[in-house]
Order: sequence, then C-alpha cells, then structure tokens
Amino acid sequence: MGASGNVLIALLVIGGIALAIWLGRKRRKDLKMWATSNGLSFSHLRDGSFDNEYPEFGCLRRGHSRYAYNISAGTWGTRRVTCFDYHYATGSGKNRHDYRFSAALVGSDIPLKQLRIRPEGFLDKVTEFFGVDDIDFESAEFSRSFHVKAGEKRWAYDVLHQRTMEFLLGMPRFSIEFDERDVLIWRNRRFRPEDFEQAIAVVEGILDRLPGYVIDQQKS
Repeated sequence: MGASGNVLIALLVIGGIALAIWLGRKRRKDLKMWATSNGLSFSHLRDGSFDNEYPEFGCLRRGHSRYAYNISAGTWGTRRVTCFDYHYATGSGKNRHDYRFSAALVGSDIPLKQLRIRPEGFLDKVTEFFGVDDIDFESAEFSRSFHVKAGEKRWAYDVLHQRTMEFLLGMPRFSIEFDERDVLIWRNRRFRPEDFEQAIAVVEGILDRLPGYVIDQQKS
C-alpha cells in the first residue's frame, strides 16, 4: 500500500474517533436534558460498583472492564429509579471487543423473588427441542413470545397472571430480571430517552398488577 493509502486510512481512523466523541457528547447532553426534565440527577462519570451491588443480574456481570455511566437517578412517581448505559469487554489486545447497552433499575415497595422474563429467541426453540424448557403458561401466545425462568414456579405464575401477560404482550419487548428489591429491565443496545420511559412503564405495569394476596405474602 502506498503513502496515499496510509494517509487515507489514518484520516478514516481519525474521522471515526472524532465522530464517536461527538456522538458520545451529544448522547450525554440529550440524556442530561431528559433526566433534568424528569427531576432526576445525572452523572456521566463511570461507576464500576454495579456488578457487585446487584450480583443477581447476570447482564451486569458479563466480561470484564464493567461500569455504568450516563446515570440518571431519583424518584419516578412513587418509585426510585436508576437509568444508565453499561459497558463491558471480552478478550484482550487485538481480540478485545467492547459492548454497550442500556438498562433501568426500578425499586419495589415489597420484597421480590428471582424471576427472569425475556423475548423468546431462535436458540430457545432449539434448546426446547432438546428438553431444556422454560416455564409454560396458559396463554400459548405468551409462552411463544417470552422465555421465563424462576427459582419458584409458583412465583412466576403469581406475577404473570392473565392481566399481566396481556399487558406485556401489548408493550415493547425487553429483558426483565427480579432480585429481592429491584427490577432490572434492559436490551442489548442503548436506549433513546423515550426507551427509558417505556422500560419504566413496563416494570410499573408488572408491579402495579401484583395481586393483593402476593403483596400480603411478601410483606409478612
């Protein structure tokens, strides 16, 4: 490759870096504006404590070099929320790959139990063929659309009753995980500000539909 070719490659690399920096700054500005308009605090600084603070959420423990950033936090209605971008890496050197996605944490007023709900994928169909199954529900449409795992099947059925299944089928698809005190909702890509609002609405819809007997059991 001649000198002109090397110069062209160098310019493309520099241009790519400059574009990434500009897009990153624009995203921070847009998210800060969104957070402020909704009464939330905002910080673009990296926070590497999320994986240890929320050990039950597998997506926060992938790879290495893990940290949250662009963090919006505060109260949304009556619940505490934390919205953030997340980074992790796999491999090293020339084989290193960096990944970024967005998520929201929504606090619960009552203790919860482990539950995972995510859109059904092609690999789920394959593993199901070999006997690795998830929890099935009376709604065939819901069972086809979502992959559900729980430490206790009864808990999954209590949370995902008919009204909640109908609600989730009518909402945008996300991956959702419960621990004992929070619900994490995320996708394998970064959210737009309006996506954070949709994600929070999905979690609120699930928690607001918890049956009274479940709330009483969890509080006792």
